[in-house]
Amino acid sequence: MKRQQQLTVWLQSQFPGETFSLAPASADASFRRYFRASFSNRTLIVMDAPPEHEDCRPFLHVGQLFENAGTHVPHVYAQDLTEGFLLLSDLGNTTYLQALTPENARGLYSAATDALIRIQLASKADELPPYDEALLLREMRLFPEWYINKHLNITLTSAQNAKLETVFARIVANNLAQPRVYVHRDYHSRNLMVTEPNPGIIDFQDAVYGPITYDLASLFKDAYIKWEEPEIIDWLIGYWEKARRAGLPVHEDFGQLYWDFEWMGVQRHIKVLGIFARLCYRDGKEGYLKDMPLVMSYLRAAAARYVDLKPLFNLLNELEPPQETPTGYGF
Repeated sequence: MKRQQQLTVWLQSQFPGETFSLAPASADASFRRYFRASFSNRTLIVMDAPPEHEDCRPFLHVGQLFENAGTHVPHVYAQDLTEGFLLLSDLGNTTYLQALTPENARGLYSAATDALIRIQLASKADELPPYDEALLLREMRLFPEWYINKHLNITLTSAQNAKLETVFARIVANNLAQPRVYVHRDYHSRNLMVTEPNPGIIDFQDAVYGPITYDLASLFKDAYIKWEEPEIIDWLIGYWEKARRAGLPVHEDFGQLYWDFEWMGVQRHIKVLGIFARLCYRDGKEGYLKDMPLVMSYLRAAAARYVDLKPLFNLLNELEPPQETPTGYGF
């Protein structure tokens, strides 16, 4: 309550003499909270990021990069980094996840890939942290630590662990061989807002410089909404054609791009399963458990498809016999 009082006082100092009301807008998986400040003629968003837990500077830096690239991100009107308060433009409260239907998906995803291409075209090697081998591996090792040990309550044998590390090395080798661009790192239906222009992009503070297919895997192999593979391929071809015209360093052969997209998705899904388990068992956010089966279905499908990932597929079957997996469109 004290934080909210401090936030109110700070906001009053920005708008002396004006009256407003504050209501929760959203919260995410971190310590950040968002409030909507409603004035007589407009609304604004206030980010509350306690400085002992959160650093606002990456959000400000990435937001400026993405805004300069011509995408629709929250504009920063005021900031107090000592207290951890930011005053932002309001991108509304309708996410892609809430809005997507089979009828409008093509248009919404086309707008999302248009914005992604603008971000990728703006990429420079020295602006964001590298998505390097150490980070890619650290993310994947959340899977044995949290998903296997805590969620499944299984301790890997030394042979199983060696098999997993061998596959991790293969995955990272593919990821690091891809062309590098700015990577949002969570470019999916919960972080894209239905706005004018579409999409509004949020939650980008963890952006890095890394593999060109990463955000595509986030977008089309979304942990929160399932599409059939022919639709995903169709949308991915649309991105590929636009990216080639724009001069991005995508493969001339779509089949190779799809291969990289699949392998990048495997890295992400291994990581996400570990993160969802950690959010549940460490942070008490059990709601993420319901999203695990879809993520696991993506992981199993790709692991079964590629010879070099078969050891992972076999290990998954040893640890957890296959369940019925989600199919078709749905939430």
